[in-house]
Amino acid sequence: MALEIETFKNADLAHGWRPGNNAGGATLFKALGHPLTAPKAHALIDDLAKAGPVAIYDPTHAIGNFHAYYDLSRLDVCGYYVQRVEDLVGAFLGHDAKPLSLIGKSGAKAVLVLLFDAEKVLAPMLHLFPKGARIATLDETRIPDDMLTNRANYLDPMNFATNFALMRESAGADGIHTRVASANYWSLHGAANPELWLCLFGEDGEQLAEWRETLPAAGAPFAIDSSEVRHRFGLGDFTGSLFIHAIRIKGHDVVKYALDMYGEGGRALSCSHDANAWPADFYAGMPAGEEDESVTLFIQNSHPMPIPPRTVGLNIMGAQDVSWFEDEIAPFATRAISVDDLLPQAKWPDQVEIVAGRYFVRPRYEVKRAQGQRRIAHANVERTDLKPNPALASLTEVMGKGYIMPLPVLPRAEFSSVMLPTPMATEQHELPIRAELIDADGSRVASRYLGRIQRRESVEIDVEKWIANESLKLPSGYGHVELLYDFREGGEGDGWLHALGRFEQKSSGHRAETIFGAHIYNTAVIYKDEPQSYTNKPPGLTTRLFLRIGNEVQGAGLDTICHLIYPASTQWHAKSSTLLILHDAEGKPIAEKPIEIACGGSRFWRLSEMFSKEERESMGGAGYVIVRDTTCRLFGFHGLVNGEKSFCLDHMFGF
Repeated sequence: MALEIETFKNADLAHGWRPGNNAGGATLFKALGHPLTAPKAHALIDDLAKAGPVAIYDPTHAIGNFHAYYDLSRLDVCGYYVQRVEDLVGAFLGHDAKPLSLIGKSGAKAVLVLLFDAEKVLAPMLHLFPKGARIATLDETRIPDDMLTNRANYLDPMNFATNFALMRESAGADGIHTRVASANYWSLHGAANPELWLCLFGEDGEQLAEWRETLPAAGAPFAIDSSEVRHRFGLGDFTGSLFIHAIRIKGHDVVKYALDMYGEGGRALSCSHDANAWPADFYAGMPAGEEDESVTLFIQNSHPMPIPPRTVGLNIMGAQDVSWFEDEIAPFATRAISVDDLLPQAKWPDQVEIVAGRYFVRPRYEVKRAQGQRRIAHANVERTDLKPNPALASLTEVMGKGYIMPLPVLPRAEFSSVMLPTPMATEQHELPIRAELIDADGSRVASRYLGRIQRRESVEIDVEKWIANESLKLPSGYGHVELLYDFREGGEGDGWLHALGRFEQKSSGHRAETIFGAHIYNTAVIYKDEPQSYTNKPPGLTTRLFLRIGNEVQGAGLDTICHLIYPASTQWHAKSSTLLILHDAEGKPIAEKPIEIACGGSRFWRLSEMFSKEERESMGGAGYVIVRDTTCRLFGFHGLVNGEKSFCLDHMFGF
């Protein structure tokens, strides 16, 4: 059974655009499930349970969210009252909804008003409530006012810019460490004194540490390293959830970060990114391992109530049989689940669907090879609200290529590249697509129709085999693959086209995986919410990407790599006007490098080759690069290379 909370509304921007390109993320569940709220809410219910009969007044239909967390059946409920006539068709705990005008006859000794900022709303109608009754509101569960951006509207999305990060720490020379890296982008939008409120939960959900982190100057980078947290709070080894709440912010209500895993003498090196703060019903895009690989899924309970047994499940994409995890997962706990134990029959290129029931944010999975190399990647939200869109078949008349899913072909001398189209909506029964292999200079090298790929099928695109089998030439030595809808034989699409990229370093056998979805790129015409932008309404025709730089803490000799792709649904500027801006530890620009990327092409580069040793040293031990372009929208991938031992790669984010 799915948790009865509303986490994400319709993502169509017609319902209202918000910074961060977040159209529909709900706030109420974040407010009710906050770690600081939960103890207060439990205390409120305990107090009301002693009061006698309790009437519930629910003016905004918040009952499902609150009851899911705090179990109102513990109360002696004597009536359920609503404000909207259209809500009179509802019921709660056997009580049919009644209009608020009748609450005075309820006989209640207390009234629970499921409303924040309730004082002004209730003032004109208090005469309706039972005389002498205790009036309790959700304001009794509020977090401290100094954590709020907008004190006048508690459920303002800016008040609950929260997210979770998977944190792992084991001491020793061969230990594993994790590092959250981002920058104070909120002050770039005018935030005066933002902070992070942080709470680390251990594997069992017990709180290990709570603290505030002052953010640096506007645009300056910051990092939270698991080894530093362990030392600061005197902790032992841990695997758990870091709850991140950015407070007193402006501009973005999304906490964006890069998550690096490193250690084990270089055998562990991986990167991922923010967890997506809205728990979903399903996740997909996690591939099964090969014969020499074991796969572990990390479930981070994102709520102050347990995940019941047999609620989290796995199945091979397109199969009907779900293998259920038998154990309960405590509030805010983290549990490592062996995918191989639950789905022993699954092998690459099978894909695994995760039944999540809205209990946790986008999960990470770890793949460990027999040789000891270790990598982490993430699954993606599988949409439940999408239906096939017949208009996509004729979209090319206006939108050219339309939706494009680009993935890099890394330099072939060092890496091999494999792509895997991934169903990412419950109503996606097929993917009618083709793959185009494109050189870095923008020229199309080859096109391959993949057919109407059925949900149960997994069609692997091995670029090395493709080039060899068709005797192709990739003149630049690298480039990218674009996956595009192709309805030549019919079929259905919904615009939610996703694909996984898996890359292997030839010298070491170390691998990296990344997954993302298609967008419409670089066209002046708007279709629904495309082309997208991080900072404004569509069309999104500019670029501002954050490139974190490897730190010496993660290993001496690390180099940062970046692969920028210039996809274009219609013909756009012949070349990009891209500026790579190196920032220092205080967020100040210290060097700039202009580059050009051919329309439809790509550019792979290394930090050590793009910026001089003197420029890199002037960063002061920490820094980052902003990829800026005001002429086009680029899509990027970032990573680290540890010589010929290991590397990592994931897609970039912007703010």
